[in-house]
Amino acid sequence: MIPFRYERPDDTAAAVDVLSSEPGAAYLGGGTNLVDLMKLEVARHDVLVDVRGLTPATIDDLPGGGLRIGASVSNSRLAADPRVRRRYPMLSQAVLAGASGQLRNMATCGGNLMQRTRCVYFQDLTTPCNKREPGTGCSAAEGHNRDHAILGASPQCVATHPSDMGVALTALDAVVRVQGPDGERAVPFGDFHRLPGDTPQRDTLLGHGELITAIDLPHLPSASRCRYRKIRDRASYAFALVSAAVALEVRDGAVHEVRIGLGGVAHKPWRASTAEETLLGRPATAASFLAAAEAELAGARPLPGNRFKVPLARNVVVGMLNDLAEEQL
Repeated sequence: MIPFRYERPDDTAAAVDVLSSEPGAAYLGGGTNLVDLMKLEVARHDVLVDVRGLTPATIDDLPGGGLRIGASVSNSRLAADPRVRRRYPMLSQAVLAGASGQLRNMATCGGNLMQRTRCVYFQDLTTPCNKREPGTGCSAAEGHNRDHAILGASPQCVATHPSDMGVALTALDAVVRVQGPDGERAVPFGDFHRLPGDTPQRDTLLGHGELITAIDLPHLPSASRCRYRKIRDRASYAFALVSAAVALEVRDGAVHEVRIGLGGVAHKPWRASTAEETLLGRPATAASFLAAAEAELAGARPLPGNRFKVPLARNVVVGMLNDLAEEQL
């Protein structure tokens, strides 16, 4: 590992000041992704600013029934919290589907949102990668691309976002609270991560020095009627080929509210807005669910190695909607 300086400021304002003044600095939470990348020399930082003891490590009730998740809350604590399990079960299920127990104990919720892609070419310094070194090319486009994106990709990058938690958060309309050199701001989760476009090296909308302090979950009555499903190569620790976070509320046989997030298919946690719009007000039937899934995937651009993801994503979404509808009819 290349030598670096370690800083542990007294509060978040001081942490923001330190990082903002150091172009080669990065925040350190649990370190479960960042430290690995530094060992591989994929990530090179002159300074690490430890924020785990600075950002909140609590889960607090918000007025109106929502929750505020502190950025330093561990993934394990989030998944086990009774309020999360009761009000937002898809979120608890998504977190438990990710990583291993040891990693969930160490990983923070803020850090989960900042993890980088697990593309093998991104982690291999001997191969071209526009995300790691802009302008060098995308090895996955013509190489091994079984795990890669079918939605929202660009010629510059076809990598997928690895977070399970993020898939649930995008379906739940979470809001990311950020503190930076210019003060505090709130970023809707759907806007937080970026599609690759011509600048795949930028994963999020955060500016240099901005620090995640918390994640807000709104009060959503339908969120208790939901689930998360992850399709992967093995039942234990593995990243998703396709995953889905789905919430459905049926009234008088019709779809009253629906929320669908997809993972393993795009550069960011993917909100299936087209499918949601197609379903609202329609009969809660298998035919409606199939039409919605096909509408969402009409824009898919699979690669030679991952064409199977299109029918897989369709079947996962339709199956989950059918299961949730049967529980309410």
